[in-house]
Amino acid sequence: MVHHSSNQPEAARSFAVEVVRTLREAGHEAYWAGGCVRDRLLGREPKDYDVATDAQPRQVRKLFGHRRTLAVGASFGVITILGPKGAGQIEVATFREDAGYSDGRHPDAVHFTTAQEDASRRDFTINGLFYDPLEERVIDYVGGQDDLRLGQIRAIGNPVERFTEDKLRMLRALRFTVTFDFQLEPQTLDAIRQMAEQIRVVSPERISAEMRQVLTGPRRAAGIRLLIDSGLAAAILPELNEAAATDPKCFERTLEVVDRLDHPGFSLALAAAFWPTVNTETAGKIGERWRLTNKEIDRIAWLLDRHGALDAVQHKAWSSVQRVLVAEGAGDLLDWMQAERATDEADDADVAWCRRQLARPHEEIDPAPLLSGADLIEHGVPRGPIYRELLDQVRDAQLDGRIDSTAAALQLVDRILSEN
Repeated sequence: MVHHSSNQPEAARSFAVEVVRTLREAGHEAYWAGGCVRDRLLGREPKDYDVATDAQPRQVRKLFGHRRTLAVGASFGVITILGPKGAGQIEVATFREDAGYSDGRHPDAVHFTTAQEDASRRDFTINGLFYDPLEERVIDYVGGQDDLRLGQIRAIGNPVERFTEDKLRMLRALRFTVTFDFQLEPQTLDAIRQMAEQIRVVSPERISAEMRQVLTGPRRAAGIRLLIDSGLAAAILPELNEAAATDPKCFERTLEVVDRLDHPGFSLALAAAFWPTVNTETAGKIGERWRLTNKEIDRIAWLLDRHGALDAVQHKAWSSVQRVLVAEGAGDLLDWMQAERATDEADDADVAWCRRQLARPHEEIDPAPLLSGADLIEHGVPRGPIYRELLDQVRDAQLDGRIDSTAAALQLVDRILSEN
């Protein structure tokens, strides 16, 4: 697999061609395989290139040299070749068939075999294609080209067998369906419905990685619908299943809002999908269940807690508004508001006003505080929980324009203390 930045596709492609040429000149069969073939046939620039060959790992290492190769995946027939500057690295995999999947994710053993048998052990027909970049021809043993033309995701062979081998493939089927705006072939969908509960054996990290792509993609609402329709939601996100069943009309509105988000991050997409049926505590448990980062979990909770905080914003005290606008998640909150306003065909003046405030110089909307804890100590205020209350009240007065100097701030402190 060649990893390259968006401005180096030609370097990556040239490297992938050269790897195939080198293998072929040494007398081996070698092709591009999988996603790069699919993407080229769809008119997309491949994000990476895989090479499949009949050369065995030791032969690949001998051919390309030990200094240019890594044998991290050799037990599965995979050798990584380091490319020239700007071309990344590429994984060369020996044609193989897999023997047993006792953990529901990884083969217990692999046996080297032919290109046709290698294609037959892959997940979906659109990913089972090979391409010869030297002769510029597609090698299709599984009907992948027909399914690309039909716009459908279909498991290779018996879908129950494919999903029994690797349970994550059920979520991958969903992701590919919504990513390419395809349909999920009926037998493949039926197999997922039959086996959905078994997705639980997959690690939370792998589940969240797939869901991350589904919920931040352009057809995220369709992904959620398919998640529910396939039965996968009941296993990995029952909260959404319950929301859809409890109030279908509200849930449809939620999905429309989710769809209208403009290139959302994962935390925003989840928060919008959860609202209004999932509270912050439950959202936190979901985040922990999926092994999300603390930062992602905190952002989801912050967004759910602040939902509606900027409604009728121009009629609220600036001090309360300012604390929301200067927070790291303010942009996400405004994007969510905008999507809701568009869904409800409502006035988005609040959103526009907030964006104008954020366009002002930072020192205007978030001036340095007039007082600190050290100032309170120097002023002779006994230490204790009251410090937070005093500093908050002084900050509110400053932001609302009622005081504008340290002296005025200390006078306010004295007045608050005398009233207590």
